Amino acid sequence: MTVRTCLPWPDKRLRTKAQQVAAINDDVKAIWNDMIDTMEAMPGVGLAAPQIGVMLRLAVVDGSAERGRAVRMANPEILHSSVELREHEEASPNLPGVSAKVKRPRAVTVKFLNEHGVVDRRDFVGIEATSVQHQIDHLNGKMFFDRLSKVKRDMLLRKAKKMR
Repeated sequence: MTVRTCLPWPDKRLRTKAQQVAAINDDVKAIWNDMIDTMEAMPGVGLAAPQIGVMLRLAVVDGSAERGRAVRMANPEILHSSVELREHEEASPNLPGVSAKVKRPRAVTVKFLNEHGVVDRRDFVGIEATSVQHQIDHLNGKMFFDRLSKVKRDMLLRKAKKMR
């Protein structure tokens, strides 16, 4: 297991849609383990494979207080989103030093391949729901700031550029 380096914005891979995972094998499991190590080192509550330059639809999420309960997901897909929204301060290790409040559904139901290669369905609420949605955005080549108004997005990107 290894802590991987996160790609710096504006690496074009962060704007590229990740490829479907055909099967869960030892390589996929090793990537998930590295992703968890990387997430824990940040520390963060989630990570998508494209953030570390692996262009596969893999994500990990762990919003538990005690940690060590990461959910490993391949090909995650949101089946249902709550109408009620939740605002949360979001950030990304790909664009360090900046964050913004983003509103997303408070709860989501997600279908994914689990670590055993079985299709699973799970409900996520609160911080884990926010994180799952954030990771799926990364898998689709989107960043959290894409959900901001143009004015707020431009301000955030200018601030990040000054910090580099």
